[in-house]
Amino acid sequence: MSMKEVRFGDVSVQLGQHIGLVEIHRPPHNYFDRHLVENLADAFASFEGEPDCRAVVLCSEGKSFCAGANFSRQASESGAEAALGSSTSHLYKQAVRLFEFGKPIVAAIQGAAIGGGLGLALMADFRVVSPEARFAANFVKLGIHPGFGLTYTLPRLIGIQRASLLFYTGRRIGGQQAVEWGLGDVLADAETLRDVATKLAAEIAECAPLAVQSTRATLRRDVAAAVKAQTDRELSEQLRLMQTEDHKEGVRAVAERRAGRFKGR
Repeated sequence: MSMKEVRFGDVSVQLGQHIGLVEIHRPPHNYFDRHLVENLADAFASFEGEPDCRAVVLCSEGKSFCAGANFSRQASESGAEAALGSSTSHLYKQAVRLFEFGKPIVAAIQGAAIGGGLGLALMADFRVVSPEARFAANFVKLGIHPGFGLTYTLPRLIGIQRASLLFYTGRRIGGQQAVEWGLGDVLADAETLRDVATKLAAEIAECAPLAVQSTRATLRRDVAAAVKAQTDRELSEQLRLMQTEDHKEGVRAVAERRAGRFKGR
């Protein structure tokens, strides 16, 4: 079975050769807000009950994979507040839906995966990355707490020491270092990135789908619940820290590409 392209807002889905394709269309940087993450959750849900879909490739159009929330946006609310939404409809409820998806996901990461965009990348089972890819949990540079479940997923993937280093410094690492650390799984040239990701998804799709999904469910059986608990705390801390002077200074500093002049208040 093949499926023509279907759109969920700025997200498209297609299906062919047992592989689903989910693509984000907000180039060049694919900044997210709660609407985009809800579109992504709906897109993945469309494959949940489709027996012909055995694995999914997640990719995006443009220079960045997902550069997180657009903190530099000129609006009445900050980029963080616009992305997170109200406490009753916040982005992390949609993020938990993504972690509840029951089939293997291979992410193709061609550029920056920053902040919540890194969180989105870690929702996938595997990451095929280009040398130009950049990964950062830059929240402390913005004066806020990490989010999108990263305080659970990142240490689980690369260990508490390396995760702490990325969290406390906000530093970026490139594609090759990401693979060396286990943050990425396969390094591929930008030109062949999607083909390599699709080949990995096809290798998974060749196997017995019920057995693959059963194995995945065992390996990840506590992940969605853990992400739910962790994002509840992350959101609480983010909302608290968004009220500080340091957060306002962090947003200005990042927009102006300079070090923040923080005062601890």
